Amino acid sequence: MVRLTTRGLVAVCALGMGLAVVSAVAAQRPALTMLTTLPHGRWDLRFRGGQEQAKQICLRDGRDLIQLRHPDHSCERLVIEDSAASVTIQYTCRGHGYGRTHIRRETDRLIQIESQGVADGFPFDFRAEGRRIGDCS
Repeated sequence: MVRLTTRGLVAVCALGMGLAVVSAVAAQRPALTMLTTLPHGRWDLRFRGGQEQAKQICLRDGRDLIQLRHPDHSCERLVIEDSAASVTIQYTCRGHGYGRTHIRRETDRLIQIESQGVADGFPFDFRAEGRRIGDCS
């Protein structure tokens, strides 16, 4: 049996309180800040490789860029990287597939997207450049 002195008990309590504060601060950290600060509006997505036509989207939330191949599915997400300049998210949409998306911000109006995974049984792998071109109509 281990006996703690008063000094040891105080040290253990201080360590526990310190860990609780660190955990609380980490939990309060806003997730995916880079995406939430992207300007809303009309964005032009140009896919590299020529297999897919460019398309325009009305971006109301930058997090919508995470699941371009699973847009209407509720998916579980795991944040792999979350920095001021880029994010990487892995997600699983039960019964519909999964994906991993990396988005890098070059400027407030220019981003690079890389995504791969499986959507409804079909694999996908694309790279795209996104440019903000104006407001949504």
